[in-house]
Amino acid sequence: MTVKESDKSLKSGATLWKRWKEEGDESAKKELIESYLPLVDYAAGRLAVGLPKSVSKEDLTSTGILGLIDAIEKFDYERGLQFETYASWRIRGAMIDGLRQNDWVPRSVREKAKRIEEAYQKLEQQYMRSVSDREISDFLGIKESEFHHMLQEVAVSTITSIDEPVKEDEYESKLAYLIDEKARNPDYQVHEFFQKETLSKAIDRLTEKERTVVSLFYYEELSLSEIAEVMSLSPSRISQLHSKAILRLRGSLTRLKGQLMAD
Repeated sequence: MTVKESDKSLKSGATLWKRWKEEGDESAKKELIESYLPLVDYAAGRLAVGLPKSVSKEDLTSTGILGLIDAIEKFDYERGLQFETYASWRIRGAMIDGLRQNDWVPRSVREKAKRIEEAYQKLEQQYMRSVSDREISDFLGIKESEFHHMLQEVAVSTITSIDEPVKEDEYESKLAYLIDEKARNPDYQVHEFFQKETLSKAIDRLTEKERTVVSLFYYEELSLSEIAEVMSLSPSRISQLHSKAILRLRGSLTRLKGQLMAD
């Protein structure tokens, strides 16, 4: 695309937003939805990787479109934020909500994931460092090979868990960081500061390979199979590293929640 074509596209997009937001033009809203549909398809493709075959990409796409519509209705184009970033989290959030409502993860798998998460939480709080697979296995009273098997079983439950709420009664994901800084009260700023500090320390405790997987998956937006190629490891090993990283992070955020509630 040339510079002139790019400028023309930006002006066209701004005109659509103005027609929809200021004039309530439904045809402009429809054009916006159609122009951003690729975001839904991309999100569905990424999220579908590693999910059970019973979860179809079409179902993810359907709920994702609802998220896109919600984003278009709530987005304030005059604030100068990047709509694609805002919409991507709304779309992914809608897909995850749909998965939760359908309760696609068996209770037994959830319970195993919770056991591992609590083990990381307690041991890393006790030792103030990253704990090994052997230490986790000993704590759970199982063989190390059984622990690795458990990680494979809970892998599908950790694909979406980074977006799960820190508080049980409200949705607090990365989307919260897109809220206007001026609208935040002091209590919220303190809460967020400690949340970010805790998450930063938790990431530091991940092994080098776990940090790499998290970075490539959540920031570079590679699929688990693509990460396997980059790191020259098997997809199952990447899935295992992802599961351990997320369960460690979830354990750290759970500790934060307990500290905040105690205060």
